[in-house]
Amino acid sequence: MVSSFRLYIGGKWANSRSGETFSSLNPATGKPIASFQKAGEDDVNRAVDVAGKAQKKWKDVPAPKRGEILLRFAYLLKQHKEELAQTVTLEMGKVLTEARGDVQEAIDTAEYFAGEGRRLFGHTTPSELRNKFAMTIRMPVGVFGIITPWNFPIAIPAWKIMPALVCGNAVVFKPASDTPLCATKFVELLIKAGVPSGVVNLVTGPGDPTGTAIVKHKGVRGISFTGNRETGESILKNAGLKKVGLELGGKNGIIIMPDAPLELALDGVIWGGFGTTGQRCTAASRVIVDEKIRGKFERIFVDRAKRLRLGPGINPKTDVGPLINKAAVDKARRYTQIGLEEGAKLLCGGKPHGKAGFFYQPTVFTDVAPDMKIAQEEIFGPVVSIISVKNIDEAIDAMNSVRYGLSSSIYTRDINAAFRAIHEIEAGITYVNAPTIGAEVHLPFGGVKETGIGTREAGIEGINEFSETKTVYIDYSGRLQRAQIDAD
Repeated sequence: MVSSFRLYIGGKWANSRSGETFSSLNPATGKPIASFQKAGEDDVNRAVDVAGKAQKKWKDVPAPKRGEILLRFAYLLKQHKEELAQTVTLEMGKVLTEARGDVQEAIDTAEYFAGEGRRLFGHTTPSELRNKFAMTIRMPVGVFGIITPWNFPIAIPAWKIMPALVCGNAVVFKPASDTPLCATKFVELLIKAGVPSGVVNLVTGPGDPTGTAIVKHKGVRGISFTGNRETGESILKNAGLKKVGLELGGKNGIIIMPDAPLELALDGVIWGGFGTTGQRCTAASRVIVDEKIRGKFERIFVDRAKRLRLGPGINPKTDVGPLINKAAVDKARRYTQIGLEEGAKLLCGGKPHGKAGFFYQPTVFTDVAPDMKIAQEEIFGPVVSIISVKNIDEAIDAMNSVRYGLSSSIYTRDINAAFRAIHEIEAGITYVNAPTIGAEVHLPFGGVKETGIGTREAGIEGINEFSETKTVYIDYSGRLQRAQIDAD
């Protein structure tokens, strides 16, 4: 008998109006973990209504006091770090060391945005008129719909909910249906930290109807979504005149130049390509290698990929955990077949692994052309394509040949090549001598092209995403003054 969990609306745990439920599965076994409520339009309406009422009071709580609640939440995350990490591994599947990192990222984010409660900076500037003062201040947006993915089930909700709260917004939070238990544990700690009733509401359920109801609701003033491009496009079509933030994935690459520190580059490719089983929007699914070192690189890379140990993430000897569900396994298998049909050469992997759970072998292709589907489309699994190039010009062209522009990397000792990459690669993030994953919470995160719509999360940009700028003029001249008209 699995445990059953409820929605959290207006400070109370409740069943959905329909009474419908769904199960979350352990991806290492394929067996149910727990049962959750499937929220419908009525439940979302109720959540938005109470959030709107709570937000009117929450915005009047001084921002430093809002920050204090976030700081208490960070302390609670620290106290429950191991328990939460094990929940992440149980429900999402990533190895336990990475799951701890997932929780640590949420801790860092909560601490950072707690500090923003003491800042929330606007700016002052001179007026063009005498005896007139001009400044900007930060204002909350209102009720935010927060829709998060399953691959970072603690960290990404923190990326969104922490700045939303410190800016004075209320939240209706819909997590991915693959990881509702992680979301429930997250919200339980927010409640314990002292978030007032109605300020945070949890509605679990599928993209449709639950997510669609949030996106379309007129009482929701902002939407923040991380997920696939197709869903992002649907949100833009249905959200209406809301503030919308979209982070929609990537097809990231690592360039390896002839002078690169090869062992360091190999470490980066293994971590970037197979960390989190390739289930990161920043995963390094393309390795763009100079032809002068391609042979040596391939031999060592394939040898290391073959030695990676697959298994349940809870096992400390496991290097690569399962994919999130059967559909993800089927997708990896489908793209493996596409790669073979396109003429790429399979060097290792390419098959599901084991009899139970959703495992797929670390897979490496070579002889990949930049325009092949496996080099263009996001697979979101442990599949890496090797692309051979003759020089830095071809490398940058190959890097920029995709529709996405999230993360990028170059390994080189040549500072000129490094700065060319920084300047010419079309991406929101560029690493030099490090893989494509490893974002820090006090720096902006996001991409260009079809990775999103200019969304930047984390750091001060997170404040900008979850607030609005108000311009304030104070005229103390005692007479009517007309900007652009009065000259003195």
